[in-house]
Amino acid sequence: MEQGVRRLVLDVLKPHEPDLPELATRLSCIDGVDGVNISLVEIDQDTESVRITVEGDRINLHNLKDTMKDCGASIHSIDEVSVGKKLIKKTLT
Repeated sequence: MEQGVRRLVLDVLKPHEPDLPELATRLSCIDGVDGVNISLVEIDQDTESVRITVEGDRINLHNLKDTMKDCGASIHSIDEVSVGKKLIKKTLT
């Protein structure tokens, strides 16, 4: 059985609106998404840099990108991706 994407950590630039709770709610409604965490990294006059962690089974990256685009947000980078039967916890090195 093919394994889907289970965790994504994204570096995102977004306008002030929608606010963080609204963006998180919109992302959490995507099929395959079980949870969303958003952390504010930096804020300036027009935009916010945020770190978004999305977890679930078989996260549809295309739908995620479309939802972000609808909110005026752009993905700068995919900083982490997890795929497989289980999530692997990070270890400190």
